[in-house]
Amino acid sequence: MISNFFIKKKNMFLIIMTSFLIIFGIVPDNIVNAQSNRQETYKQLNLFGDVFQRVQEQYVEEVTDKELIEAAISGMLQSLDPHSSYLSDESYKDMQVKTKGTFGGLGIEITMEDGVVKVVSPIDETPAAQAGMQSGDLIIGINGLSIRGLSINDAVSKLRGPIGSKVTITVIRNKREPFELEITRDIIKIRSVRHNIINNVGYVRLTTFSETTTKGMNSSINKIKKELGDKFQGLILDLRNNPGGLLNQSISVADSFLNQGEIVSTKGRKNNDTSRVFAKKGDLIDGKPLVVLINSGSASASEIVAGALKDHSRAIIIGTRSFGKGSVQSIIPLAGNGAMRLTTARYYTPSGVSIQAKGIEPDILVEAGITEIKKDANKSKREEDLRGALDNKNKSSKTIKSDNKDDKDDKDDKKVVLTPIEKLKQDNQVSRAIDLIRGINLFSNKIKDTSKVSLNEEIFTNLNSKNSVNNE
Repeated sequence: MISNFFIKKKNMFLIIMTSFLIIFGIVPDNIVNAQSNRQETYKQLNLFGDVFQRVQEQYVEEVTDKELIEAAISGMLQSLDPHSSYLSDESYKDMQVKTKGTFGGLGIEITMEDGVVKVVSPIDETPAAQAGMQSGDLIIGINGLSIRGLSINDAVSKLRGPIGSKVTITVIRNKREPFELEITRDIIKIRSVRHNIINNVGYVRLTTFSETTTKGMNSSINKIKKELGDKFQGLILDLRNNPGGLLNQSISVADSFLNQGEIVSTKGRKNNDTSRVFAKKGDLIDGKPLVVLINSGSASASEIVAGALKDHSRAIIIGTRSFGKGSVQSIIPLAGNGAMRLTTARYYTPSGVSIQAKGIEPDILVEAGITEIKKDANKSKREEDLRGALDNKNKSSKTIKSDNKDDKDDKDDKKVVLTPIEKLKQDNQVSRAIDLIRGINLFSNKIKDTSKVSLNEEIFTNLNSKNSVNNE
């Protein structure tokens, strides 16, 4: 049995080490310590072997060796932190597909918190987002069965299923009473980059950091600049509910707006296990105002981008505090047996601050919310609308009656259909970002105009002075 195997290995090791010490007659302290550590390791492995054997022989149902070993590995990794885990062959392949932008499922990024599955963020335009799943939701049940105590891999397996099938999820939100959401599984095609133009301000939304994110973002920004030309006032980079993704993509996105300086540093267990990444010259928007939107669903790679741009004063951060995932996971393939996701380092912003469990604090705190746009907002009565108003006496009562009829017709509209741009304008955080960028441009233009006036006055004064001297 496996326990006998470990005992034989241990005895062989002890025999070899004893022979070596007898021959050379020396017993260095480090050898003694190493031997002591190995003995303790073999002792624990013997314990594992005993438990393994008992389960094989006495468990109520037959369990394969593979299932037991994978469960043991999974438990070992998950006991380290919420992000380390074992990936079976199937899970490893799914992860590789996901980073390429297409996979099957619900469309949520999850983690473990105190033994409960927590939603980091739903992915835009996926079944989970359409069903109303929100960042911070706790999933406590699937199809009426509790999932408390399950590993994250087991929970993911229960959430997955055939495309088109339905799953009922029990959710706790903001410590309120649990409620259920029914979601239909589907193929998740991640559109990692979307863009729009709002009042001469570019808007780019990054939903995740996949292999195509930087390329897609650069293409969107170039399209915005080409369409607006000299009217381009600045850019909004929306990282809300972006759970992260590939580290190299977050670095290249941040680098797109920086000319120099450190982007991120990672520090591992050993002192020499440190790496730093620096920006290369070249700002995609040529120094134009940049606003980054974040919230509690902005995690990992999103926080690297926001932290770098904030520390270099290249962008103003608007929204709420980010998720606070400041650790790096390495995917280590295992020969013929999937892979393991292992936390190997912490990452730090350019100022040397770790965001682990702290997150990125916004420069301007703006809570999420919607301000409804009223189609008749411009029809409020003003001085010129009053009968007989000065400088407006030609306005007939017939016209006023007609206006009133239009007001009545607007009120009779049951539902106002909003365009995508109008929907964005309703978003409090987007609206504040637009106003901020337009305000910066307005102020800059006024400063330029004032400088020109001052310069013209100075030139005019100098000319007058010269003329006065010549006349004398």
